[in-house]
Amino acid sequence: MIHKLLYFVIAVIVVDAGASPLFDDDAVLQVELSGPLALLIASKKERIEHPFVLSANGVEHKVKVRVRGKSRTRTRVCDFPPLRINFIQEETKQTVFAGQDKLKLVTHCRKSDVAQIDALEEFAAYRIFNLISNISYKVRLLRVTYRDIDGQQEGNLLERYGFLIESGRGLADRTGGQPANVTGVTLHSLDDEQAAAMYVFQYLIGNTDWSLVMTEGDDTCCHNGDIFDIRSSLYYVPYDFDLAGLVNARYAYPDPSLRIRRVTQRLYRGFCTSRETLATALGAIKARRSIILGVLTNIPGLSDKDIESSANYLKRFFDIAKDEEKLLGSFERQCL
Repeated sequence: MIHKLLYFVIAVIVVDAGASPLFDDDAVLQVELSGPLALLIASKKERIEHPFVLSANGVEHKVKVRVRGKSRTRTRVCDFPPLRINFIQEETKQTVFAGQDKLKLVTHCRKSDVAQIDALEEFAAYRIFNLISNISYKVRLLRVTYRDIDGQQEGNLLERYGFLIESGRGLADRTGGQPANVTGVTLHSLDDEQAAAMYVFQYLIGNTDWSLVMTEGDDTCCHNGDIFDIRSSLYYVPYDFDLAGLVNARYAYPDPSLRIRRVTQRLYRGFCTSRETLATALGAIKARRSIILGVLTNIPGLSDKDIESSANYLKRFFDIAKDEEKLLGSFERQCL
């Protein structure tokens, strides 16, 4: 098992082909986003791009910003939607945003402190998967000052944590792969080690809001994940963890078809794969227990109570995983 564990650790490490100053630094980036914020939010259904100025490290960037997302654009879910920032690449040279084009910004959803905690815990989920596999979306934590130039937003200024997600092109360039626009995947088309690591990771954070089949209304696979072709193997790279048990967002509820009552209930949703491959993935994640738990303590904005609650949720997984045979058996009974 030790030999296989070492093999797994090495197998998921890919040498970065394209370094990015934005995602190669873990420090919180202080930024200001200035523009017609109230108008942007009011026109969220039209997905119109609006001119904004993004300031960071003393440099102003002219950008275009629009609302993105699906469920979080509904007012009953979020009154502050997630955003997409469109950079002018020629103007980002020699800055922290060098090489960036369009980036997703995960926001605080609502103005309450609780909603900000949800965003930070979702950020933690991305960072945890970064520890498990390099073929994962990198993220950068921001402290954002939102300035409404029209003065329609209450108080005019709003300061909250948020985070940027690496683009699909950025991940492809970094790993030497290409986005694969496929309508579906099979067990044998996916890289075994990466897929197994992803299955166990999703179970670890209690995320059931994903699948390896095409979502209704979409024309490519898969739900809350992108497919990349890297060295002639397909890799499913997950995103959107706000409905995970680790986050336990106030608006989160599980799909009724899954027959679980709460998002904090863990449910294995991976393909049926060999026990040996799953055992290797599980062993690698168990070996990272301390650094996975350490992700939470290194995120500013989380109180001791928040950290303890999230850590206890992850610890319950590691407690269950002590009996590997029993856990692997449950995976095999629930697999697709």
